[in-house]
Amino acid sequence: MKTIRVRITAEELEAKRIAEILERAFEDDGNPVTIYEASPDGRIWSAEILLFDMEPDEASATVRDRVGADAFAAPLEAEELPDINWVEKSLEGLKPVRAGRFIVHGGHDRDKVVPGAIGLEIEAALAFGTGHHGTTAGCLEEIDRLLSLREYDGILDLGTGTGVLAIAAALKGRQSVLATDIDPIATKTALENARLNGASHLVKGFTANGMEDRRFSLYGPFDLVIANILARPLMKMSKSIGEHMTATATLVLSGLRVEDGPRILFAYRCQGFVLDRRREKDGWLTLTLVRGRKLA
Repeated sequence: MKTIRVRITAEELEAKRIAEILERAFEDDGNPVTIYEASPDGRIWSAEILLFDMEPDEASATVRDRVGADAFAAPLEAEELPDINWVEKSLEGLKPVRAGRFIVHGGHDRDKVVPGAIGLEIEAALAFGTGHHGTTAGCLEEIDRLLSLREYDGILDLGTGTGVLAIAAALKGRQSVLATDIDPIATKTALENARLNGASHLVKGFTANGMEDRRFSLYGPFDLVIANILARPLMKMSKSIGEHMTATATLVLSGLRVEDGPRILFAYRCQGFVLDRRREKDGWLTLTLVRGRKLA
């Protein structure tokens, strides 16, 4: 299968804006989008997206057509890549990220975990979640806060990706967490990362589309659910998520743009949830909702 990398290079703020446009334009297709520093002084950044089974010219045209001709003025280039895991390759150089008490890092940065922090070793893989994205970092900060306030009886990481959120909750709370994803590669990656972090006895998982799978009933009802997905599926799943949660549950939702907030709040208000806290990070929104009680 041909892999085409389309790269747009610009100054930091513009490159980040371009990366968000690409994520929005291709969110239903799941094409990997990466952004990283491209110059030693940190001024120039590159936003990249991988497209498959196309020629370079076709990939360039697809990107321009999908995002609109006026979306950005930065130069665009496309090239066919050798048959290796370029998602992993493009993430290798990412620096450790601090989010609450957690430090997310690759294997080469184990020595960067400071005393008192909880290290989460997450290698780049074909699944979302290395801590560098605002949604993942926002969820990690909320996990740290919530599990410092109280214990939970049943925790679910819905749309687990690399498993970073499930592993964080398991290590912070020293308790079992269920991790599920629609993508079997993500599920496998999450369980492998749990083993890597010494949490395989705490993190259990399976592949499921939404929350209709009967196995959820074996683990639920849940009093804490973390769902870092996207606004559209979170809207569609609001009823089924609510049905699998307790009457006094806490729900952390992310994968949201700031403008998604009102419609998400309306959908989950219909399931008895009210807003407890909102976090904005790099233009992304993390919402913490509660049902039947107030958090401290």
